[in-house]
Amino acid sequence: MFKLVEMGMTKKVTDCLQACYKSMPLSASPVRLKRSKMAKQWLVFRATIVLVLGTLASAATTSSVTFVFGDSLAEVGNNNHLQYSLARSDYPWYGIDYTGKQATGRFTNGRTIGDIISEKLGISPPPPYLSLLQNDDAILKGVNYASGGAGILNDTGLYFIQRLTFDDQIDYFKKTKENIRAKIGEEAANKLCNEAMYFIGIGSNDYVNNFLQPFLPDGQQYTHDEFVELLTSTLEQQLLRLYQLGARKVLYHGLGPLGCIPSQRVKSKTGQCLTRVNEWVSEFNSKVQYLINSINRRVPNAQMIFADTYPAVLDLIDNPSTYGFKISNTSCCNVDTSIGGLCLPNSKLCNERNDYVFWDAFHPSDAANQVLAEKLLSSLSSASAPTPAPAPKPH
Repeated sequence: MFKLVEMGMTKKVTDCLQACYKSMPLSASPVRLKRSKMAKQWLVFRATIVLVLGTLASAATTSSVTFVFGDSLAEVGNNNHLQYSLARSDYPWYGIDYTGKQATGRFTNGRTIGDIISEKLGISPPPPYLSLLQNDDAILKGVNYASGGAGILNDTGLYFIQRLTFDDQIDYFKKTKENIRAKIGEEAANKLCNEAMYFIGIGSNDYVNNFLQPFLPDGQQYTHDEFVELLTSTLEQQLLRLYQLGARKVLYHGLGPLGCIPSQRVKSKTGQCLTRVNEWVSEFNSKVQYLINSINRRVPNAQMIFADTYPAVLDLIDNPSTYGFKISNTSCCNVDTSIGGLCLPNSKLCNERNDYVFWDAFHPSDAANQVLAEKLLSSLSSASAPTPAPAPKPH
């Protein structure tokens, strides 16, 4: 059995986890799920989260330095500093439920999942990289490099004109480490980077704003088997590059059921989830999980974790009333998916924002992020560690 206390879990974090678990809907409990087809998925999910939380707790007690990489689900304002970017959210009605009720560059009406997790662990969410001066001492506590429109592939999101691809974000992290080295010396900089926590959530745009777009070449020149191989082989090199730069404790957040987000549902004549898209996403997640386990076996001291939250997100979408929501098939903000699906200043908002799982055509609402963050943090006092991912079937 795998115990959280063996990984340095503080009382504050333990209390937080217990509160999160008690707040979960009864239908999401393991007892109820044992009677449903979700049981097996939940057992794997909870075991994974035990590992994730142990690493989080260890990072929170020994370091609290966090580096965040990703797309609009994790962005906190980098694209505000890209003058020509079309992937920006620094205008109403974004941020209407955030502190100060002002748009910050977060692609939701309030907080991101990362914001909420940081709050619960008692650490400050790291600032956007492009908001910092080169010699800013804030880099010693962590940086957020996430950028709306970013993807694993450099050609993903090209029509946004400006965004920080995953390769760009890694390049900036390299500069950050150089600046840290200049401040505290090479040995201390290496120690800081080795002990820091790295959150990565990227890959959604490689589907939504690349492979699934009929007017872009990748969806035409590759089969999905070829495309997912391109994604995972590229991601492997990126993760190994981060490792070479000092990353050891890495949490990769898997993709959710993209076929169920509003921007994809509108492509269905009946407004239902797109089954084929969800199957593709599941295949991607499986291959990335196998990749991460492979890296852990191949390189010394790597502690990379794949967090598969797909079942939890799908349950929230399929059963919104269980979690206090009323609507999960469309967004609170009445968006025009033909021109991007973002919540523009002239958009009409719903009357009750907490009733909706989605804020715009792509992103969860603050209330949904709260539920998803609590699901991520929820865990039983003990659970078996997940077994290594099976090798993907050859094609």
